[in-house]
Parts: sequence; structure tokens; C-alpha cells
Amino acid sequence: MYSEEHKNYLKKIKRNKKVILIVRIIIVILFLGLWQILTNLKILNSFIFSSPVNIINTFSSLLKTNNLFNHIGITLYETLISFLLATFLGIVIASLLWLNKTTAKIVDPFLTILNSLPKVSLGPIIIIWFGANIKSIVIMALLITLMTSTISIYQGFKEVDSNLITLMKSLNANKKQIFFKLILPANYPNIISTLKINISLSLIGM
Repeated sequence: MYSEEHKNYLKKIKRNKKVILIVRIIIVILFLGLWQILTNLKILNSFIFSSPVNIINTFSSLLKTNNLFNHIGITLYETLISFLLATFLGIVIASLLWLNKTTAKIVDPFLTILNSLPKVSLGPIIIIWFGANIKSIVIMALLITLMTSTISIYQGFKEVDSNLITLMKSLNANKKQIFFKLILPANYPNIISTLKINISLSLIGM
């Protein structure tokens, strides 16, 4: 049985969660309400910023014409492809860079430059090169996600405790053994965090 103090503590946690949820809902309602009011007053251009009512009407229209789920399916398909490709390539490239320090030193400044490029502005060029199709959309998403995921994962690889690496070397472990037994497992949390970032960046690319 729980003590009275512990019961009060659990009640406090539940109450705090409810307060957080209610405040979040209120913030969303206030944001949508303010957005609609500003568009009604012509302070915001509804053609550029749209409005909650327009979004609901469009959603309803797409639902009636049976086009909504088709569009959602295509977007999810494109997002999934770019997400999986960016994650796989990011891990592979970061792994190769860690395994080859000389290559990493050569490539590092170029990765930084590529990551700093305004990739969205390359959209028209990509469309000209690859056409207005799924291929160009996936490539755009890859441009946005790949460099970020590669740099993030590689940085995580480099930050593994050097004392642990020295310990494994003292036990005659080679570079591949160190990578698969220490570096990669130690970076599971970092890779999971990168996956979260990749999902949002893939959607931006879409």
C-alpha cells in the first residue's frame, strides 16, 4: 500500500499533467482564433497565410472528392523514402568517416559548406534537372536531411569516451571491433535523436 504522502505525490503529478495538457489546448485554440481574426480583418493576407476556416473547407472538399487520402498517401510515401535513404546513407557515410580519419579530415570542411547551403533555393534547379516528379521531391528532401544526419551521427561517433577506446585497444581490438562493439552501441541514443530530426526535415523537403 502507498503511504499518504506518496498518494499525494502521485495526485500532484496527475494534476500537473492535466494542467499542461489544458494549457497546450488553450494555446492552440488562441493561436487558431487569433489567426482567423487577423485574416478576417485583412491584417494577414489569406491568400498567402490561408486561415483555419479555409483549411477546414479545403480538407472537407478533398474528403468529399476522395482525394485527401491519396494526397496523404503520396506525401507519406515520399517522406518515408527520403527518411530511410537519409538515415541509411547518413549512418554509412558517418561510419566510413570514423573508420578513415584521413578521409574525414579532407571531407569535413566540404560537409560543413554543403550543410550551410540554402538547399530550398535549389528547388527550381532540381526540377529542371530531374523534372517535376517524385524523384525531384525525394532528392530535395535528401539534400535537406543527409548532411545534417551525417554530421550529427559522425559528431556522436567522435565524442565517445577516448578512455574506452584506449581500453579496447589495450585488449588488442581492431578498428572494426571497436566500431561495432563500442562506437555504434554508444551512439544508439544519438541515432534515435537523428531519426527524430530526419522525420521533420524530410517533411520540410516534401
